[in-house]
Formats: sequence, C-alpha cells, structure tokens
Amino acid sequence: MSETNSNLVLAVPSKGRLQENANAFFGRAGLEVVRGRGLRDYRGTLAGLEGVEIAFLSASEIVSQLAAGTAHMGVTGEDLVRETLPDADAKVELLTPLGFGNANVVVAVPQAWIDVRTMADLEDVAAAFRARRGERMRVATKYVNLTRMFFAQTGVTDYRIVESLGATEGAPAAGQAELIVDITTTGATLAANALKILDDGVMLRSEANLVASLTANWTARTRELARAILGRISAEEEARTTRQVCAIVPGDRAALVAEADVQFGARALFGIAKDGPLTLVAPRKKVAALADWLIQAGAQHVTVAQMDYVFSARNALYEKLSARIG
Repeated sequence: MSETNSNLVLAVPSKGRLQENANAFFGRAGLEVVRGRGLRDYRGTLAGLEGVEIAFLSASEIVSQLAAGTAHMGVTGEDLVRETLPDADAKVELLTPLGFGNANVVVAVPQAWIDVRTMADLEDVAAAFRARRGERMRVATKYVNLTRMFFAQTGVTDYRIVESLGATEGAPAAGQAELIVDITTTGATLAANALKILDDGVMLRSEANLVASLTANWTARTRELARAILGRISAEEEARTTRQVCAIVPGDRAALVAEADVQFGARALFGIAKDGPLTLVAPRKKVAALADWLIQAGAQHVTVAQMDYVFSARNALYEKLSARIG
C-alpha cells in the first residue's frame, strides 16, 4: 500500500451499547460514523474526513486487529486489552479513556466465608484447602492472564484456574469452583449469587479506551489523519471537562492568573495584559470555587459558559501517539 493511497483504519464496536456510545463519542467531536449500506455492512467512513475507513468489529476482535497492525486505532475495553495482550504496552497505546463501558475485574468469594476479606486471607484459605483435601482451590474465570498476574502479585499460589464458558458468577453454587474472577459494574449480580468482592480484590478498573496500534503501518498520510481525528477529540474533551470563566478584575492580572493556576488549575485565554474582561478556562468541578475567589479578588460579576470545542496549537493526544510510533 502506497504512502499516498493508504487509509487510516479505525475499528469501532459493531453492535450494542458499546457501538452506540462510541458513535456518540465521535459525534460529539464532530466526527459522524457512517455505516455503508446498513447494519450488515462491516465497513464505513467518517463523514467529512476522507481517507478514514471504519471497521465494525467485536470488542475482542478490535484488540486482535490492533495487535496485528491491521487497524490503526480502535475503541475497546482496557480489560480486553490487558487480558488478550500480556505485552500490551509494547503493541498498543491507550490514548484516552472515553467515559463509558465502565466495569471492574474483581476477585469474589462466597459470602459464607466471613473471615475472608483480603487476598492474604485467601492465601491462608488456599493453603488450608489443599492440606485438607489434597487439591488446589479452583478459580472460575474468563480472565486467565489477568488472574495469574494479579494472584502472583498478591502472593496467592495454591489455586488452579477453571476457564468459565458460561455465567461465571454461578460457578461456586454449581460446585464448579470455590471462587471467581469476573467483571462487574454494580456488584448486584455477585450479591444475588451470594458472592462478595474482597476488600483488595479489584484487579482492574476498566472502561472503554481509544487505543492506537504500535505495529500498524503509520505513513505520512495516516499520521495526518490521526492528527486531525485526535485534534477534534482533544478539542471536545477539553470543552466537556472545562468551563470558560470571565470577569473584570483589578490589579496585577499576571499574578492573579498565576495564582489561579496554582489553586484551581485555571489558565488564561484572553485579557491577561489589557483592560476589559479576563477570560479563563478552568476544570468544571472547580468553577464555583474559582468564581468565589475572583469575587474576593475584586470582581463584581463572574460569568461561566460551556464551550463546544477548545482547539489548541498543542494536540496532546497526537503528541502521545507520535511519541510511541516515532
């Protein structure tokens, strides 16, 4: 494939809530996902950005395509990345979490094990289990690699994995395992099956991520397309997580802006060295405190506005990608 004709392949979930959320995420950044001839078409485009090919795949297939380098970027869960790719950091770069698909990979044991609250307690139970029965405690899971890594890190060794093919949370009640490692959002299903999460048993707090392949063929054209996509995503993310704060304040504006940065993470957009309104951008959660502080500094009124996009000369997401692909 030539430098001039190569497309950037962006893999997105092919169905369900993940697809809806992914489409909404790109839509907020002004990147409409267009699906060719309908739901059965597994290729699409990004409206208004020629040269981007959308591949509609399952979340697990997206990880495989990114690792193989047949997709340049994709949307998938961190849990799948970490489970599928033991050497994930050498093959992909997690560019940014997307705020949906949140779930935790956890260690859960029967509620009847009232004295078992931590992984250290679990190691004691495992040793006693083997001494009493002459066999290792069974752990039912679909997350084989994550389980092995986490149990090794926490010093639990006397166990064996039973790969789960169905509803993992039902394995202890069915007599197929003593405990489980599974993914959960609220813990309600675990509780309904008389299971509890260990106090230090959260192995991974996962959510959907925008992930880049480090093995893909990054040509000059695909880099430029990535820069355009990531620039729009950065602009939307910045606008969504910050607010524009305006006020007329007396005194040394440079010193005030420096202090606003220290206390609230705010930065000046306009008006730092002239009369008229001073315009700051601040994290959304700190806006009320910043407004109070500005009033104490002499402002009579403080206005706060939500922005659609904040485009900047610096594209932090692309810089993160560029640092990895060279």
